[in-house]
Amino acid sequence: MMQILICSLIGVAGLALGVILSTTILRKKLEEKGRRTLEEAQEKSEILKKEKLLQAKEHFLKLKTEHDQVVNEKNANILRNENRLKQKETSLNQKLEENNRKEKELVLIRKNLTTQLEILEKKQQEVDKSLQRQREQLENISGLSTEEAKAQLVESLKDDARAEAMTHIQEIMDEAKLTANQEAKKIIVETIQRTAAENTIENTVSVFNIDNDEIKGRIIGREGRNIRTLEALTGIEIIIDDSPDAIILSGFDPVRREIARLSLHKLVTDGRIHPARIEEVVSKTKTQIEQEIVELGKRTCIDLGIHGMHPELVRLIGKMKYRSSYGQNLLQHSREVANLCATMAAELGLNPKKAKRAGLLHDIGKVPDNESELPHALLGMKLAEKYKENPEICNAIGSHHNEVEMETLLAPIVQVCDAISGARPGARREVIEAYIQRLKDLENIAMSYPGVLKTYAIQAGRELRVIVSSENITDDQANVLAHELSKKIQSELTYPGQIKITVIRETRAISFAK
Repeated sequence: MMQILICSLIGVAGLALGVILSTTILRKKLEEKGRRTLEEAQEKSEILKKEKLLQAKEHFLKLKTEHDQVVNEKNANILRNENRLKQKETSLNQKLEENNRKEKELVLIRKNLTTQLEILEKKQQEVDKSLQRQREQLENISGLSTEEAKAQLVESLKDDARAEAMTHIQEIMDEAKLTANQEAKKIIVETIQRTAAENTIENTVSVFNIDNDEIKGRIIGREGRNIRTLEALTGIEIIIDDSPDAIILSGFDPVRREIARLSLHKLVTDGRIHPARIEEVVSKTKTQIEQEIVELGKRTCIDLGIHGMHPELVRLIGKMKYRSSYGQNLLQHSREVANLCATMAAELGLNPKKAKRAGLLHDIGKVPDNESELPHALLGMKLAEKYKENPEICNAIGSHHNEVEMETLLAPIVQVCDAISGARPGARREVIEAYIQRLKDLENIAMSYPGVLKTYAIQAGRELRVIVSSENITDDQANVLAHELSKKIQSELTYPGQIKITVIRETRAISFAK
């Protein structure tokens, strides 16, 4: 037992010793490992420290470089600003010196001017005294006061001025006669400008009558589709406003207006109004109008006994029906001219058929398919030449407004017959009220001048006779009055052609033998 106990104690002691030894060995290993770890950590920290220092140095150098750049730029800007300020200062100093110099010069000039003014005032006083003495001497010599002499001088100057003015007026009138063609063109242009709006309305607008305003809504259609379709197909502007029972068709082409009017009539009569139906009706109406134009041209040629004309010219003749000239239907006018030309040619022993052909075609240039900048006479001549008409007929067409030289006797016949047809009373529209008012305006303008006794507008308003008082108006003043009247009428009134102003002044000496 004792032995076992001793053995147990020895085992425990050995175990404890082993534990102590192992603990000691383990501690030494741990210490060695900790020492190595510490050394490694110190080495790493040294390396990291060196790296951080290098990075800090690099960053510092970078910041320093940037700072130096900024400082250099600021210094450069400061230098530039300083240079600029120095330049401005130099410039200001120069300007200041220049201003000082000019101010000194102005002071000297002012002094000189003051001195000269004083001298001039003294001389003016001397001149005034001298003039006063001379005036007194002249009054004593002439026996007239200054005011009386002035009055006589003014009257003399007035007479001289009137005579000189009338001389100039006469010279101007003579020059105007030499340039009459240019002045005539100017008057025509002004007349066209004054009457353009009225004539445009008359010749570019058609009115389509309807039974009630409900039809307007159907013509317009949903969101305006019907009216837009109709306008696009016909090329005519359709105006639907507050006008009762009427729709306005506006456009320069009379054929297109007629197509639009007939199409509207068919659509309203049929009652079916929609884009597809509109397209169908407009297409049929165009075909119908073209056929009617051709048939009308053929019928006109047959009525006049004209044969062998090119179909295109026949079509253009039919197209004249839809064109007016000064309110006169162009086709009717051309027929009248054709008949007149035939009669006149027969009386003169010329070919009446050729004259009739020329008269019918003389205004063919007013209805071309393609618009041209040429005058209608020249355009008609080119059309006639294109379709192989006789050269005499072509010349008559081109020369009836003197655009080209007349080469045959046929040309003046056409020109004269054209004027005769237009001059026929009632051929060209003129409202009687407007005509009477124009005559009254003519007479009233003349009566507004002092010294006018009576005025008479004669020759259908183409001549104005003015009777003046011989006591109040001299012969020279009569010429002036005629000139002033012509200018005032030209500027205030609208009239065809030209107006002749005749100022009548007479002195009658009456005595009786007893």
